[in-house]
Amino acid sequence: MKAELRQLEIQSLLTDPLDRSPALVTINAGAGGTESCDWASMLLRMYLRFCERRAWSTELHDVQEGEEAGIKSATFEVNGENVFGLLKSESGVHRLVRISPFDSNARRHTSFASVFISPVIDDAIEIVINPADLRVDTYRASGAGGQHVNRTDSAIRLTHIPTGTVVQCQSQRSQHQNRDTAMKMLKSKLYERELDERRKKLDEVESQKADIKFGSQIRSYVLHPYKLVKDHRTDFESHEPDEILDGNLMPFVEEFLSQKVGVAKN
Repeated sequence: MKAELRQLEIQSLLTDPLDRSPALVTINAGAGGTESCDWASMLLRMYLRFCERRAWSTELHDVQEGEEAGIKSATFEVNGENVFGLLKSESGVHRLVRISPFDSNARRHTSFASVFISPVIDDAIEIVINPADLRVDTYRASGAGGQHVNRTDSAIRLTHIPTGTVVQCQSQRSQHQNRDTAMKMLKSKLYERELDERRKKLDEVESQKADIKFGSQIRSYVLHPYKLVKDHRTDFESHEPDEILDGNLMPFVEEFLSQKVGVAKN
């Protein structure tokens, strides 16, 4: 029951329609050569393990190997339940502090890698219009058209009340034909409106990518001289970096969602 309750709590935090979308995960090594490439490969493993723990399917689209070790970049797609909603908190710069395994003098090194999460948008948009959301007005058609057009209220005006979208048609001879044509016009306008809304959502996500700069990390993973993983946005900490790097990310994800929703409500 506790597990089911926790799932319901998480579900309540995912309020954006895009939260249910699949996601593309892109990882790029920062400046620092082999060290950063190795860190990028560690992040790739961490996210693949996280997806495995969530029973999500993954498909690796692209990997660029590092010159000596690790990877320069990688992109993979994730499909499952609430994928983007749970992964979006990972977008940003991730910082690693450790004793370098590539340094013969065993010195401490700091490495950076960026992670960007974007939703995968399904182009198939089904427009369903509830008759209760429509206001139908009939009026007498104007202009040329003969006695039939002038004597009957054959023209149709449809108003989609939730969006305020208005279409009208008077080109056909019968009211029934004008209504059918007007419905096609309305669906077309609502389809374009939905596309615009999705474009705006994607633009918002892309704008976050522009703000990512190396040195402005969202999370630090310290393996030496002490063990600590800290999220700088929420101040949430874990003293078990090995668990985190093995894909146990839900505590950080839940804390991010909880604080984000709390700020939005306030």
